[in-house]
Amino acid sequence: MTDFRSYASLKLKCDMRPVVLTGPNGAGKTNLLEAISFLLPGRGLRRARLTDVTRSDARDVLPGGMRWAIAATLDTATGPTEIGTGFEATAEGEDGGRRVSRMNGAPARSQSAIGQVLSVVWLVPDMDRLFMEGAAARRRFLDRLVAAFDAAHTARLNEYEQAMRERTRLLRDDRTGLRAVDAKWVSALEKRMAESGIALAAARRVFVQRLAAACQLGVGPFPAAAISLVGDAEGWLENRSALEAEDLFRDSLASSRAADREAGRALTGPHRSDIDVVNIRKNRPAAGCSTGEQKALLISIVLAHARLVSLDRATAPLLLMDEIAAHLDSDRRSALFDEICAVGAQAWMTGTDPEVFEAFGDRAQYFRVDCATVRGV
Repeated sequence: MTDFRSYASLKLKCDMRPVVLTGPNGAGKTNLLEAISFLLPGRGLRRARLTDVTRSDARDVLPGGMRWAIAATLDTATGPTEIGTGFEATAEGEDGGRRVSRMNGAPARSQSAIGQVLSVVWLVPDMDRLFMEGAAARRRFLDRLVAAFDAAHTARLNEYEQAMRERTRLLRDDRTGLRAVDAKWVSALEKRMAESGIALAAARRVFVQRLAAACQLGVGPFPAAAISLVGDAEGWLENRSALEAEDLFRDSLASSRAADREAGRALTGPHRSDIDVVNIRKNRPAAGCSTGEQKALLISIVLAHARLVSLDRATAPLLLMDEIAAHLDSDRRSALFDEICAVGAQAWMTGTDPEVFEAFGDRAQYFRVDCATVRGV
């Protein structure tokens, strides 16, 4: 990678074992995980703007061209695959440039094309209280899991959100009531929202049903979890066909234009869905569990997801786990490492203390990170 966060340049060679990155706080460990997360479309594990990840010393000396770039060679079921992404400074785009992605030396055909060869899921300290936050954070977490399982999911989500933003703008701009020409436009957008939104809800629903079965198995000392999907759009699919659900959603949008205009947003749809998680052994909602139990539930869900993806795609997802082992007891650390190796996942894990990773032994590869430099240990 080049000019990304604290790194002026880095080339790192590793094999297919889990990767352990240790070093002091502020050394650049999380920046490296974030760079990997940017190989997928989106804003990465910190949800940063594209311009914000450019190395600070490079922002004022690069008048144009690539501001930052990341590339990787993936070992896939069909052989080595080269992928890369970066931010190109131009006069266009809301951030003063555009995101570019390449695969095997050519421009990537679509976001789903990259998703077909790479799936990534991450756990970072900010997610430790995911079950105590608003539904938006849990939806993002769920959609990352679904996208790692279904490469077309991100495209569905983007199409729905684009139509929803445009509808909201039209409603906001016409406070006195829709003009005839805009009414036709809004109707067309509501049709797009209904089609893409029900497809989005259906994909979530099918995935959560499979994930729920896997989560109930649990992993050693990690708690088994009951997980379910809560939302209007998902509920419409319980006893209706997709076409019937689309009609219902479209009618609901049409009848709520005035309320949506006042609220400044659509008040119904899959953008308001949530997941409900329960600790099965204690029969307690995740939100009512301790912080440590909530983290254990999250890890249990991610490990169940990795098993599902591995079985379905014959390739486990990359797991990015920032400071994941620091607050786990020795039994849970060992169980986590054992499961990662059993699934065959390449987990990238960070920590300040090398000793917490001792249970990995030679099943992992170790690197020391200090002042944005990385060396093998």
